[in-house]
Amino acid sequence: MKMLFYTTLFLLTGFSAHTQDFSAYSESYFLYRNTELPYRMLLPEEAGARQYPLLVFLHGAFEKGNDNKTQLTIGGSFFLRDSVRKNYPAYVLFPQCPADDSWAYFENQVDFTTGYAKDWNFPFRKEPTMITQVLKKLIDSVCASGKIDLSRVYIAGLSQGGMGVLDMIARYPDLFAAGISMCGAGDPSTSKLFLDKVALWMFHGDKDPVVPPEFSKQFYRKLRKSKKDDRLSLYANVQHDCWNKAFAEPDLLAWLFAQKK
Repeated sequence: MKMLFYTTLFLLTGFSAHTQDFSAYSESYFLYRNTELPYRMLLPEEAGARQYPLLVFLHGAFEKGNDNKTQLTIGGSFFLRDSVRKNYPAYVLFPQCPADDSWAYFENQVDFTTGYAKDWNFPFRKEPTMITQVLKKLIDSVCASGKIDLSRVYIAGLSQGGMGVLDMIARYPDLFAAGISMCGAGDPSTSKLFLDKVALWMFHGDKDPVVPPEFSKQFYRKLRKSKKDDRLSLYANVQHDCWNKAFAEPDLLAWLFAQKK
């Protein structure tokens, strides 16, 4: 199952070693319960006494590892844009999941006819995955620094990271003001845990062969009665890489940074 994700995402993203300068992101490691979590952090350009929002970004399967760099492959450049840093100053946190763990629990089988996954299951266990437990402790530590506007803590992610977004906002609905899930999935019944508490914008390609778009549709149907500004953007003739369309949405950050607790 993990090999399926690695192979498929390699083909869809056309991954190559990027020469992008990510030195603006500080490089750190967080240790909890003998588990080390690499992470990169982008600070607001004028960080000081003022408190800023915190945005946590969860990468997909192909960016797993421990080099503390690859997690910036998708999204890292977006948050370095001058327009983004000027108009939406924030602390931007990019953690990196190890290859033998995941942001959320999921199970599937390989359909050897198509080469893609089928028979998906998303067990919502009492405790999150080990790496997500560590991530929660890291987020708590950052929030306790006094530098974060605690009414504006956000989480976004793509593919397996999108699964992590849906898992974490269900587990910690009082922490996050909003979430963004790009080609993610999860158990739609968990939506009741964050209904009316966390605003959610989901993105999916309607031709996604890796993570079926039906998962985002099911979540959105559950959220229709929410008092929050929940959204679903379903892109016609787009496969798994819907993040390219999502990052190009003119209202993406305006919507996100407008959400508050």
